[in-house]
Amino acid sequence: MPLLPLAETLPDPNPAMVLPFVALLACIALAPFIIKHHWERHYHKISIGLGAIPLFYYLFGLHAAGSILRVGLEYVSFLALIGSLFVVAGGIHIVVKGEAKPWVNSVYLLAGAVCANIIGTTGASMLLIRPWVRMNRYRFTGFHTVFFIFIISNVGGCLTPVGDPPLFLGYLKGVPFWWVMAHCWQAWVVAVIGMVAIFYCFDRTNYLRAPRNVREAETHARSWKFSGLHNLAFLALILAAVFIKNPPGLREALMIGAAAGSWYTTRKEDHEANGFTFTPIKEVAWLFAGIFLTMLPVLDYLQLHAGALGIRTEMQFYWCTGALSGVLDNAPTYLTFLASAFGIAGLNINLPHQMASFIMNRSHYLEAISLGAVFFGAMTYIGNGPNLMVKSITESAGVKTPDFARYVFLYSVPVLIPFFAIISWLFFSKHHLF
Repeated sequence: MPLLPLAETLPDPNPAMVLPFVALLACIALAPFIIKHHWERHYHKISIGLGAIPLFYYLFGLHAAGSILRVGLEYVSFLALIGSLFVVAGGIHIVVKGEAKPWVNSVYLLAGAVCANIIGTTGASMLLIRPWVRMNRYRFTGFHTVFFIFIISNVGGCLTPVGDPPLFLGYLKGVPFWWVMAHCWQAWVVAVIGMVAIFYCFDRTNYLRAPRNVREAETHARSWKFSGLHNLAFLALILAAVFIKNPPGLREALMIGAAAGSWYTTRKEDHEANGFTFTPIKEVAWLFAGIFLTMLPVLDYLQLHAGALGIRTEMQFYWCTGALSGVLDNAPTYLTFLASAFGIAGLNINLPHQMASFIMNRSHYLEAISLGAVFFGAMTYIGNGPNLMVKSITESAGVKTPDFARYVFLYSVPVLIPFFAIISWLFFSKHHLF
């Protein structure tokens, strides 16, 4: 069956329509510096205002209401998942006993990376971020937030389709469930162990600077405590709902129902102990409404013109998928470059039976695209859904959290870029070792 030309299925937006997305990205990065109080009061208006530009352009300029409807449904699904996990995890109160020494924190991050493949990076992030803040409160700094996002919210979840949204989309397109684990486990081990080792060096320096009397006071004040564990049943329901495709709307209804059940059955004391408020999810909902709308013309343009970019090698797919996953939602970016790789092979990504042929002949391309999408989602707060949520929760807890610019220039660029370059050399260069 011949591949249907993309021009017949997608509108071809004017390249200038990339500007609203660039403007929104600039606002998120710079406005907290330049107009902090104005941004805090009006960020939702700015987000929706910029999102309205491509909205009206698609409706009245391109007459592509179908594209707007598709993005609207994707946004509802995204918010149902993020919101339900936020509410359910907010009802589980965990207190960790003992002093948060560097090795304890490192083991916690390793365990979280494994957990991310079972309940997803979003589920693991929402469940583990509040205990992470509590156990390190006496010496919590920006890098505690950043490395939590690096490891648990992103890199850790690259072993199963449940782990991260891009891999789940690949599973829906026909990638076997265990394929990712079989082909990406070596990169996962290198990335997770490497990042935990870097974190340990940061954390040990921070630990040695903290006054010992403060550490001892915190240690004696804590004991193991778990409450609200009935919410694990609601968490399981949400994760099961992820795999439901028909009838339309059932998946989201189950997620919202699980959130409502959790909210009404969780004790007030558990919500108060977690410092639970709806402020973080409101911020994420408003900002991502603008992000989903403004990135629509960006993704459509890329999907139509990806072939003109001259991307042919595994290394190129890894870096290009990764670079755009850091600023666009990594799930549609994954699909865009996977579709491009299929096209180069003369195959159609929308025909599941052709996935076997693609994997047989170009499995390293799929590995490069998968790792690029999952790993580089950690580059910014908007690279992956849970990133901004973790930032909002830590800020609500009153602890130090880097703003967008500091996150990128103090941590992502100096830490992740060199590390991802090592990954690319080990796995995708002409002299790759794996």
